[in-house]
Amino acid sequence: MRKSRLAVLAALVLTVSGAPAAVADGPPAWRLTPTGVTAQLRGLDAVSAKVAWASGSKGTVLRTTDGGGSWQQVAPPGTATLDFRDIEAFDERRAVVMSAGTGPAAKIYRTDDGGASWRLSFDNPDERAFYDCVSFFDHRRGLAMSDPVDGRFRILSTEDGGRSWAEVPPEGLPPALPAEAGFAASGQCLTTEGPKDAWFGTGGDAAARVFHSRDGGRTWSVSETPLLSSPSAGVFALGFRDRLRGVAIGGDYAKPGDPVPALALTGDGGRSWERPVAPPVGYRSGVAWRHHTLLAVGPTGSDYSTDGGRHWTSFDSGSFDTVDCTPRGACWASGAGGRAAKLG
Repeated sequence: MRKSRLAVLAALVLTVSGAPAAVADGPPAWRLTPTGVTAQLRGLDAVSAKVAWASGSKGTVLRTTDGGGSWQQVAPPGTATLDFRDIEAFDERRAVVMSAGTGPAAKIYRTDDGGASWRLSFDNPDERAFYDCVSFFDHRRGLAMSDPVDGRFRILSTEDGGRSWAEVPPEGLPPALPAEAGFAASGQCLTTEGPKDAWFGTGGDAAARVFHSRDGGRTWSVSETPLLSSPSAGVFALGFRDRLRGVAIGGDYAKPGDPVPALALTGDGGRSWERPVAPPVGYRSGVAWRHHTLLAVGPTGSDYSTDGGRHWTSFDSGSFDTVDCTPRGACWASGAGGRAAKLG
């Protein structure tokens, strides 16, 4: 794998003042990889430096196997009206994609042959349920999240890699606030870490909250964050480096440039959250760890942090909705207008 300029960031130390040290090799940079589509690509999964999947509006599911040199439209047939807000890929051939929406607009498909064929594994039967995100613990076990139904968030689980789904008993979830909901903006409102820990973020009511499960999604606790919450603001994305250290990011998508409280950090698995010293400015919908470095993206630009999220530096003004990095450090981003990029 080529060594990117961002690789040096993991080795940086802090200055005596507590701010990040200067980046000797310059800031990170996105390299655009033209997709040939105009869809808004809110779903993204980075498999490797060569392989990535992206999904979005107009029934779009894209796959590259040559590092972004070319992208192929591999969506399930007959899905042009669906908005695929999230995608989870296991390798270059196997992936699960979810469309967001209420009733029959929400579906989950799985492919085992690189998108040549797909199996419909979930077709939402409830007009009250709006599915936002999907995430996997491993190649077999995963969760999908819907906005509240009858006062509680709805969670689906799979034990066979997304080939079938079952509803988790709602009694394990704390009651939702009256106007509380998730945000299907980047495929990152639900995240998992390790074999059993899962978190999802919310907004829309009096508080922006994070729900946490320690048992694979059966039972959940909830905590408040200092992020702004309103019908257009809350926690849009979550990223955990391990089961204790994580970041919640968001803001107000209706006012993307406003410097509102839009980021919080936790060191105890989400039981408590605190504001950083110098957060990104404006709404951010996607966040990802690249080793010790954090990346954040949104419609007004991209930022990075080398000190666990306490200080942030802007490095790109282009619009992206989501970002994802592999364990080996290959990072991809995607967003409106069919934009997709790889960290160069």
